[in-house]
Amino acid sequence: MPGVFDRLAGQAEAVAELTAAATAARLRVPGQGWDESDARMVHAWLFTGPPGSGRSVAAMAFAAALQCEDPEVVGCGECRACHTVLAGTHADVHLLAPQGVNILLKDVKETIHRAASRPGTGRWQIVVVEEADRLTEQSGNALLKVVEEPPSRTVFLLCSPTTDPMDIMVTLRSRSRNVALRQPNAAAVEQALLVNGEIDPDMARWAASVSSGHVGRARWLATDEATRERREVVLKLPMVMHNPSRAFPLADQLVKTAEQEAIARNTESDEREVEELRTALGAGGTGKGTAAAGRGASGAVKELERAQKSRRTRSTRDSLDLALVDLAGFYRDALMASIGASDVSAVHADKAGEAARLGGHYPAASILKAIEAVQDCRRAIEVNVKPRFAVSAMVGAIRAALS
Repeated sequence: MPGVFDRLAGQAEAVAELTAAATAARLRVPGQGWDESDARMVHAWLFTGPPGSGRSVAAMAFAAALQCEDPEVVGCGECRACHTVLAGTHADVHLLAPQGVNILLKDVKETIHRAASRPGTGRWQIVVVEEADRLTEQSGNALLKVVEEPPSRTVFLLCSPTTDPMDIMVTLRSRSRNVALRQPNAAAVEQALLVNGEIDPDMARWAASVSSGHVGRARWLATDEATRERREVVLKLPMVMHNPSRAFPLADQLVKTAEQEAIARNTESDEREVEELRTALGAGGTGKGTAAAGRGASGAVKELERAQKSRRTRSTRDSLDLALVDLAGFYRDALMASIGASDVSAVHADKAGEAARLGGHYPAASILKAIEAVQDCRRAIEVNVKPRFAVSAMVGAIRAALS
């Protein structure tokens, strides 16, 4: 059974630092606060790095190492604590992530309240904040207050999809130790996919070679046929861009696929959340007060459904953004072919022939404008332009650039 840090791809320096910190944490006397007797372990950490570098994986692996029950191995990967942390079911590890576009104040307050109590089964109460750059000013200030005066047995692990920690509010950043993760190479990604022995080696090698160092993307490509099919659709688009009767419908299909994936990925959890909320509020019960409980449940369910809709919107954008990254990568390969940079590794090695044909047909300046159009589309979707409008405008801009 691999240790918890074996899940990280190509991050030897970060693993060494986190292992040393988890080892030092075992020497601390519970309940005596945060002193500076051993600087290896601090109460707040900030994991930064480019998309796919493994920020959340690093944070959860570190959380597992801190809770690990093995007396000799830090982060053994075999004990109950390691298993439950990595599965997301450990009672003393709390995940704070955007339910919609941002992390809201009410979610921060609820998490902080739970994390301020004494650990129930583990050594620590641990708060993992995914996409910490999505904290609003109010929610960020609420988190800052407790990070400034942390409970003696609470650790905060913040993750942000950036290569620059300056993207995090300065006061939170100044109170956290930064762990900078790098973009792993294809060999490291392949090794990470093979850790549990669940992925075919040939599939792992191919997925690693076309994922641009994005471990999560490589895993989806290796394990999900729908993701592989979507990639094929995306990479057809540049080859039919000259034909509007094919290009615009294909672009519209990308958006529809992203929306369908968001619904499919969230439907089960959405239904479970609604049912759990109704039960918690007494819906379906009998006796005095059930009518009032039913009315209260109705309002709470509507609020939950609004939050779920926001989450599906975020999921749709994330799925579509991955498709646009693939598209930009194809045009990048075409650009390299256009300027004769044969020594540069291709993003989509399995589509090198198509990219070379495109690069031989259009001048480099035009292909560069196509890449800019894709990036403009990504930015437009991020600021809430409707995906269909943004993608349609992108197709129009690329066609104009290549005409």
